[in-house]
Amino acid sequence: MHDIVTGGAHHSHGHSHVTTADGQVVETGTRIEPGHIRHVDDGPTTLWIDASQGASGDMLLAALLDAGADAGSVAAVLDLIAPGALHLQTRRVARGPFSAMKVDIIADEVDPPARHLSDIEAMLDVPGMPPATLRLATSAFRSLARAEAAAHGTDIESVHFHEVGALDSIGDIVGVCEAARTLGVQRAVSSVVAVGAGTVHTQHGLLTVPPPAVIELSQGWQVEAGGPTDVGELCTPTGMTLIRTLCEDVGPLPRMTVHRTGTGAGSRVRADRPGVLRAVIGATSAQQHSAAHDPGPDRTPEEVSEVSANIDDLDPRVWPAVIDRLLDAGSVDAWLTPITMKRGRPAHTISALVPPASVDDVVDALITHTSTIGVRISQPWRRRVLRRTWRPVEVDGIEVRIKVSGDGPGSAIQQATAEFRDIEELATILGCAQRVALTRARQKLTLMLDGVRNEL
Repeated sequence: MHDIVTGGAHHSHGHSHVTTADGQVVETGTRIEPGHIRHVDDGPTTLWIDASQGASGDMLLAALLDAGADAGSVAAVLDLIAPGALHLQTRRVARGPFSAMKVDIIADEVDPPARHLSDIEAMLDVPGMPPATLRLATSAFRSLARAEAAAHGTDIESVHFHEVGALDSIGDIVGVCEAARTLGVQRAVSSVVAVGAGTVHTQHGLLTVPPPAVIELSQGWQVEAGGPTDVGELCTPTGMTLIRTLCEDVGPLPRMTVHRTGTGAGSRVRADRPGVLRAVIGATSAQQHSAAHDPGPDRTPEEVSEVSANIDDLDPRVWPAVIDRLLDAGSVDAWLTPITMKRGRPAHTISALVPPASVDDVVDALITHTSTIGVRISQPWRRRVLRRTWRPVEVDGIEVRIKVSGDGPGSAIQQATAEFRDIEELATILGCAQRVALTRARQKLTLMLDGVRNEL
């Protein structure tokens, strides 16, 4: 939970105070029992992180939980990586003018070992871990390993995670990644990050703020000192790692419809500032109108234009992200076609189907995220689109969504397919191959179709 000093202590039951793994005695809060790992069915959201007063793993986790992230799902994931040894509690605290959430991750681990990256990755790669959470958490730890390796002049596999290798700090990172998944975060932006000033005590002794790992992680980002010379550390390595992992840009609050907000408190009560991190959850206009992630009947426009460009000089590894950005901007579909241009040059055509309201946003995204110097926009086309809806089925106790398509209520079902993201999670939870999970889902699908008499 904290990146500074770790001592390792058991938590206590039935008392007004509890001791965290770093030896800090805190008030007993609301114990969050592991629940069901949440199935995300909300539309995509945008997250803005206000890190103008600093950032740490526990502050960010608290802010996301305060903004509505599924605490039971977070607790369940923590129990996956360290069964019975990680416990999540929340409590309300006052920080200046703010009523904030404080999160304490209690770890049953005395004298935590100095774990390597491979040790932590082995902890994360367990049956039942949501794939999206695994990808985010793995990316975060690898980023942190690269920063530590650069600071100490070694390779990432030789890095010893000291403070961040403690169970509670691992819980912070994994907890934030799961919380972001349950909120449906598709895009995240942070403010300029206040890193603090002065000095900080670490396993390596007294270091100047910001310490080496934070400096490495700050490359390409915007940071500021923030406070008097004795303010100390405001942004921890864990906090900076999570911001760089989640966020694609740094800037002010994006233009969006705000759905929820959350305020997370740090552990230190400061005299010069409240010491909180705020999270704002909402949806941009493109996300609200995009049918890419929510195939409901109200999000299937019948009129679209094709936006396209021919490109012969873009690193092919970038294409998946480009397609994602076109979908984020409002495309209802996007795809890539290999072509051969003049003088035999290999190239690609990037194409997207776009409703009228999103054409300008998609064109801007195509110009921003590719090397094209020109974009084609077709006249609007009419198209026939089947009405689509979700029907949940249970496979070995796990919910799998079935996308059912037809011409409307009472009509015959034309298509019915299992949502493949759900198949991926089902295979992970059951510990089986994806083809086996797909077969089991198809069996349930057949029974479902018989039960509804093949009507939409």
